[in-house]
Amino acid sequence: MMTRIVQLFPLWAIICSVTAYLFPTLFSAFKGGIIPLLMLIMLTMGLTLTTKDFLRVLDNKKAICVSVLLQFTVMPSVAYLIATTMSVETDLLIGMILVGTVAGGTASNVLCYLAKGDVALSISMTAISTLLGVFLTPLITTLMIGQVVDIQFSDMLTSLLKIVLFPVAVGVAFNTLFAKPLAHSVIKTTPILPLLSMLSIVFIIAVIVALNQPKLQSIGLVMLVAVILHNTTGLLLGYFIPKRLGFDEKVCRTMAFEVGMQNSGLAVALAMKFFTPAAAVAGTLFSIWHNVSGSILAGIWRRSATSSSDNYKA
Repeated sequence: MMTRIVQLFPLWAIICSVTAYLFPTLFSAFKGGIIPLLMLIMLTMGLTLTTKDFLRVLDNKKAICVSVLLQFTVMPSVAYLIATTMSVETDLLIGMILVGTVAGGTASNVLCYLAKGDVALSISMTAISTLLGVFLTPLITTLMIGQVVDIQFSDMLTSLLKIVLFPVAVGVAFNTLFAKPLAHSVIKTTPILPLLSMLSIVFIIAVIVALNQPKLQSIGLVMLVAVILHNTTGLLLGYFIPKRLGFDEKVCRTMAFEVGMQNSGLAVALAMKFFTPAAAVAGTLFSIWHNVSGSILAGIWRRSATSSSDNYKA
């Protein structure tokens, strides 16, 4: 039941977004809850990881290196190219760059599972990119738009350490040290973690929509087109570049999700903390859209994998 609720994430995100757009006062007062909720999401991610997930980099060095390289080159550069080509205003440019420079999103792991990709590899890629993103996100953001706006590199780095690294580390430590003694409780709790994460993301989206309700009337469509182009390009390049490099189908699907699915909730939190609510629009729309596109792609790949399996048996 809970798995089905989580799989319908795009539907809940759309329903809450529409509600927040029509009745912004219901959510706008919760602006201060965005960062604590994101820390909760990072904690739930950490609780699903162990030190073995980070050590798997030794077993899949080439795939993980290519994934990280694509993650932190393709997505930032495509974001910048789209934003400048469309001549969006400064706040929206900042939002696009933030979406492009953050690490891969945890939704990629779920969609990889649904698409019959390599889930263990996906988890490892997300874990490694999340850790590297703590340093690379502020660095790349500063390099790309430091001349456009004043970016406090050290302040952003400190915030990422607090928002991302600390809760993930706590979650991993708890899972590593207490998984065996609390095995029964962990098994019972694990299905709740994706639901808790999803509810937090949906609420963050609703708050940002409420705060940007007047702005969305004028720039919503433009940003939606930009976000769709950004996400689609990431998914395509994340699949076809590894394909050209000789990786097998399962790994290519895994990389596509890892590159194309961003931790847009983190982009939203950084936009709110260091810039303006308008800079969070791109992350908000990306949160909704990449789950819609990812779910569709996962469904297509799952059916193709099932058909291939049935043909093989026949």
